[in-house]
Formats: sequence, structure tokens, C-alpha cells
Amino acid sequence: MRDIAELVDVQNPSWPWLTDDFASSFTNHVMLAPDPERCRATLLQVQVTARSPLGAIILNTGGILVHDGWVRVYGGSGGGATGLPSMAEVNGFPATAEEGWQPPAGLIIAHDVLGGVYALNGMAPEEHDRPGAPGGVVHFSPVTMTWEDMEMGHSQWLTWLVDGGAANHYHEVLWPTWRDEVAGLGLRDGITVYPFLWSQEAQEDMAATSRKAVPMDQILGMHAASCEQLGLAPAGELGTV
Repeated sequence: MRDIAELVDVQNPSWPWLTDDFASSFTNHVMLAPDPERCRATLLQVQVTARSPLGAIILNTGGILVHDGWVRVYGGSGGGATGLPSMAEVNGFPATAEEGWQPPAGLIIAHDVLGGVYALNGMAPEEHDRPGAPGGVVHFSPVTMTWEDMEMGHSQWLTWLVDGGAANHYHEVLWPTWRDEVAGLGLRDGITVYPFLWSQEAQEDMAATSRKAVPMDQILGMHAASCEQLGLAPAGELGTV
């Protein structure tokens, strides 16, 4: 297990160019302030260096809110009981770093406000009913109630976010007042939609759906129940918020 100095003290860290990319992007975003000690503890468990974009985000942020807060990218530290949780909390990290420990299905890196989940596949995605290659980004869609292969790695996924990929990806599920509703959310809350997002009624007219803010954990639990109700593969680990 590499010590924290090996992970932090590297040549060509990603953070400077990553912040430049976000700063020059048209994509609305907010970088949340880090707690340095907690960020370093999270980085120690993940065992990636600050040369990688994943390591840079863990080490230097408490998370990043992208696309007017629609997508919440997890950082190395969180914001307490009412703030954005840390990557460690979402993924159930051990209280202290354990050599060789990894989230069994893969590392959850972000949620969207509808309870969609972005994760990096673990070493055996097929054992967890997930598509894609080990280390690739997959997305659990609340529209299809299935995991979908994004066909990109973490660095490509970040570029996709910075370049406005989320705006196109979510175009069909947005409604006229979504920005105001997202702005009113707590960072541990999401938006439930009725009829459910996977229903024909919702997909035909999102503006006509009934929506309310509820704890994100409740939404993720509803997703798991919907998979069972619809006879789909189990959702598996969707994170703890």
C-alpha cells in the first residue's frame, strides 16, 4: 500500500489543468471547499495519485456540482450531515484505510438529482450484472432501470461533463422549471417523479409529472424496488447518501 506522500507528491498533478478546463467551460459548476485531512484519508484508501484526475478531485475538493447542480461529483471530503457526502461515505469506506479493500462492484463517483448513478467498474463487472470493461464508467439510469456502459474512462467522462455532455444526455428528462427545483434541494436530497421516470407517461411529458424533494437514499431504495417490480436485473450497490 503506497503511503500518502507517494500519492500526493507527484510530478505533473492534474489539478491545475483540470481547474483551467472547468474555468473555461460554458458548463455551470461549483467546486466545494475541501477538508484537507479527510481528502488525504480518502485518497489513501483509493490508492490513486494526484497525477490522475480522479486523484486530483479527491485531494482538492469536497465535491463538484455540475450542470447547475444536476450532477454531483463526489470529492475527498463532504459537507457534514446536511452537505454533500464524501466519496468515502457514499462508497462505505472502512473507518481507517485497509490495504486491498475496494468497493466490490466498483467506485461510485457521482449521482444526479433523479438518482442516476455514475460508477467506475470493478475488476469483474459481469459478476455484478454490469456492462463494460473493468475501470470503465457505467451509469445506472432511472429511466431504463438498468446499468449502461458509457464507453469511456474516468478522464474521458470528466471531459464529457466539462464539455456539456450532461445537457445532451438529460435533454429528454428535463422540464421547464428544473433549474429552480434543483436550486432548492439540499445536497443529500433528490427529486422523485410520478408517474415514475421509466413509465411511458413520464417520458412523453415530464412537465406534467408530479415532483417533490426527498432524501436521496429514499430514491435509491425506490430504484432497487422498481428493478424487482419490473423483473429486471438487481440494481446492486447504488451508494449511501
